[in-house]
Amino acid sequence: MSWANDYPDKYSLPVAGRYLTAYLPGTGGRIKVQPEDFVVDELPLYDPCGQGEHTYARIEKQGLSTFEAVQAIARELHVPARDIGFAGIKGAQAISRQTVSLMHVEPEEVEKLRIPGLEVLWVSRHRNKLRTGHLRANRFTIRVRDVGESALPWTRRLLDLLLQRGVPNHYGPQRFGQRANSHLLGRSLLHDDAASFLAEFLGHPRSQEGGATLQARLRFDASDWAGALQLWPPAMTGELHALRILIETRDEARAVRSVSRRMRRFLLSAYQSHLFNRIVAARLEEIDRVREGDLAWKHDSGAVFLVEDAGAEQPRAERLEISPSGPIFGYKMRMAEGEPGRVEREVLEGEGLSLEDFRLRGGLRAEGARRPLRVPLGEVELWYDEGLMLRFELPPGSYATNVLCEIMKGDLSESGKGSSIESTLILSESTRKDEGR
Repeated sequence: MSWANDYPDKYSLPVAGRYLTAYLPGTGGRIKVQPEDFVVDELPLYDPCGQGEHTYARIEKQGLSTFEAVQAIARELHVPARDIGFAGIKGAQAISRQTVSLMHVEPEEVEKLRIPGLEVLWVSRHRNKLRTGHLRANRFTIRVRDVGESALPWTRRLLDLLLQRGVPNHYGPQRFGQRANSHLLGRSLLHDDAASFLAEFLGHPRSQEGGATLQARLRFDASDWAGALQLWPPAMTGELHALRILIETRDEARAVRSVSRRMRRFLLSAYQSHLFNRIVAARLEEIDRVREGDLAWKHDSGAVFLVEDAGAEQPRAERLEISPSGPIFGYKMRMAEGEPGRVEREVLEGEGLSLEDFRLRGGLRAEGARRPLRVPLGEVELWYDEGLMLRFELPPGSYATNVLCEIMKGDLSESGKGSSIESTLILSESTRKDEGR
């Protein structure tokens, strides 16, 4: 029995392999060969005032995700992880600098932290907990290796085009989990299709999986549930629990309900993200133009407004003051009108859905939101040092890989360390504000 090719995914990510700058070749190359090849700095929305019950700490981490860093800090200081605030999530495969806040912890105790892969750069005090969204931008410094210095002029041309037209704001592959199937699971949840959910959650192995995980999924596909249970890695707690419930009760719906509500919320939001990506793909060639009926996004405030006269508003779009927005579908979301609205309805109806279908049961909330189809690229620098060196800024919630895809024209999917949804869920949980639930 085989794996991925035996399970064709007609809902695969639509933007993969499509570029705003498709008419220009890319540079190729490799990223993240060394940890110092990918550095990200959070630019805070405000600085700590120097007094208050919360200690703010600027940390530099390497080989640790934000969640892993928070857990390690909580263990060392003997405080609940929920009392540690942060503005954004950063992965492990990079050097990242971000600020965390700790409630009722003395600055001196934070300065004494000694955690492998983590360094405290400074501490101060502030009055409130740091929360998701308390972030002005992210600054990336990235080395693209295996590219000659002669590529500098060409790279500059590509960057100039992105500066002029904006960066497509689709969700990157990391949004869809190690197995690139979180959106499929979310779709099954929305359609209340327990059998389809369990088939994807517990079976359908992917080519990158091996060892016990591969064998467990193959056993599940062969209806040998007991054999699969014996093989599941203990760390994959969500899958193990669902399989036990399925074996004990033979009730598929109950097995799905046994998956944590937090995980189901994440899977649903991954499906919403996938549908948004389809809108980006549909409008990619004219992503810098507004049309009558668009709900245009104001980049200075995050507000949206109905475009009634596209000709009058287009100069603002050309200055990247506004951009067309797309739907994070939900039952409270406002749809665009005119031709943009037709595209949105076509995507939704093609999935056999209406906005009211996002009013789910079981405590799941899918209210919906709007998200710009593109974002401005800021503070760009380019030089050469053992590869192409890029430095740029993006708004919170946007993906540096979207810039790199346009420059390199290659597959930038990250391999990760495991295949459990739980790791992706934990890292993505704090982005839920962006999905408007």
